[in-house]
Amino acid sequence: LVGPRLSAYVAFLKGACHMSYTTIQTLLADVFGVTLSTGQLAKITTGKVSAALAAPYAELREALPTQDRLGIDETGHKDEGRKMWSWCFRARDFTLFHIAASRGSDVLIALLGAAFDGVIHCDYFSAYRKFMKDSSAVMQFCLAHLIRDVKFLAESTDKVTHNWAEKTLQDFRELFHLIHRREQLQPAYFDRKLAALRDRLIHRFQHAPDRAGVCDLRERFRLHPQEFFTFVTTPGVEPTNNMTEQAIRYLIIDRRITQGTRGHKGQRWCERIWTTISTCEAQGRSVFEFLCAALNAHFVGQPSPSLMPSGP
Repeated sequence: LVGPRLSAYVAFLKGACHMSYTTIQTLLADVFGVTLSTGQLAKITTGKVSAALAAPYAELREALPTQDRLGIDETGHKDEGRKMWSWCFRARDFTLFHIAASRGSDVLIALLGAAFDGVIHCDYFSAYRKFMKDSSAVMQFCLAHLIRDVKFLAESTDKVTHNWAEKTLQDFRELFHLIHRREQLQPAYFDRKLAALRDRLIHRFQHAPDRAGVCDLRERFRLHPQEFFTFVTTPGVEPTNNMTEQAIRYLIIDRRITQGTRGHKGQRWCERIWTTISTCEAQGRSVFEFLCAALNAHFVGQPSPSLMPSGP
């Protein structure tokens, strides 16, 4: 009795508006005079809608290894008391979410493959460094995360640590001031100044004082100095992973309200609806209309619409 449009509406309320099934029940009954049980609502979302989004999701997952750059981040996920992980992959034209039992590099190998040779924007977490060794990927470690660590050290009561951190932050201010003026400068001058600031920062980190906290940053730059500055030599690469962090905030809000999932069906529903919402919003498409189109196709056995930017 629940057709494509009402099913899409229920999915939109649950996925995009973070409503509980009880709240959706109340809204449908009070506003539309439609009475549905919690079980019926769950079957609509984790059953019909999830199935309708399976093909568009699979298409994006298949496209992941072909991307020339990806922003990746991960956050905790609860499933019936088990600790799992929600991964966010932000491509140029779409976002894909994936729930896994692991936070390790095996997830990256499974989704991207060892042959992946694009640029990955990420933090300095060990899984990304392991994947860098096991694949052809090029890393751009997020400068925003690095700056946060330096800001923390700038609050130290140790004078040597404080002074080093303040000088380092000033170098970063100069770096981003230069980046923001890119369009006003001659390309040759901009490239020369950018490379000089990169070299100054690498030198500062590699010759950091032997102090607690500072030593950890010095070790990072002993091992991977260039991976913090891939954006200097690779056009189009951003120095931070801010776009991915913005995408994963939606997931964190949803997690606080829903308290996680309960089983395989719930995990797949979350992956697919999060991916659909984030991708449609990034492309300027209506989430609700895409849900309607996917469900209409699913109900009559027609090919699903695509979440790729060139798709219908």
